[in-house]
Amino acid sequence: MRGSRYSWPGQPDNRHFWIGGHIVLCVSILPRALRLRDPAPVRDFERGYEPVGITALFLQIITGIWLAYLHLPEVSGWFSLESTFSRAVWLKFILLAATLVLAGHARLRIHPRLGPDNLSLLAVHIVTITLLSILFLIAGVAIRTGGWL
Repeated sequence: MRGSRYSWPGQPDNRHFWIGGHIVLCVSILPRALRLRDPAPVRDFERGYEPVGITALFLQIITGIWLAYLHLPEVSGWFSLESTFSRAVWLKFILLAATLVLAGHARLRIHPRLGPDNLSLLAVHIVTITLLSILFLIAGVAIRTGGWL
């Protein structure tokens, strides 16, 4: 919430790193891998990016829950859909669940057998997770600007 005692305008923001990494992967690395039908560029990018990206996502989850609690201490209120804030929290939980399902599926089912034949399936996951990350950002902006959800 803009101007609340719980918002820190000068604080570094994990979202930019996490979203930025996905955008780079989606618009730069992935098209080249698809054009070459070679998963190596995606593997190389993820090998370097994943430890930091997962850490950033974990920090986002922890700080998001903490901030939700500070703004709305009654946890049942997070899911009531009665306020703009609760709708944004609800939306963020849905986006998080979808992200975790897709990332888990990619990690457990696609990556172990990643090759030219299933690279397009991984591409669908990458593009979808990138879009979900942008929706995360939009929901966060809705909270910080007083809401319009």
